[in-house]
Amino acid sequence: HVQLVESGGGSAQAGGSLRVSCVASGLPDISESMGWFRQAAGKEREGVACIDSSGRTNYADSVEDRFTISKDNAKTTLYLQMNSLKPDDTAMYYCAAASSAWTSCSALYRGQFTYRGQGTQVTVSS
Repeated sequence: HVQLVESGGGSAQAGGSLRVSCVASGLPDISESMGWFRQAAGKEREGVACIDSSGRTNYADSVEDRFTISKDNAKTTLYLQMNSLKPDDTAMYYCAAASSAWTSCSALYRGQFTYRGQGTQVTVSS
């Protein structure tokens, strides 16, 4: 039984930082491509950051140089460090994982993931 559980969301002031975590259990291989998505109220889902099976990272333009994705394989945990937060970063953040090592970040962003968590809310005030 695969489970992705996010935590670490909350409220922050603009310019502040938050780190969200995603603990994965039951995944066939933690080294598969994993990523973070967000969805704000009334908006479409947006791929935020991804780390593929080779460890390459990819970021949306909107978060480049502010967010950092990382993975701790020993703890089977995916992280997203968010710095210099903006009110536009307010959204529900959730992690997702592919089931194939061949899934690229671009494919993950297009929705080619097999597993996803329930999400954690991030709210940034000005």
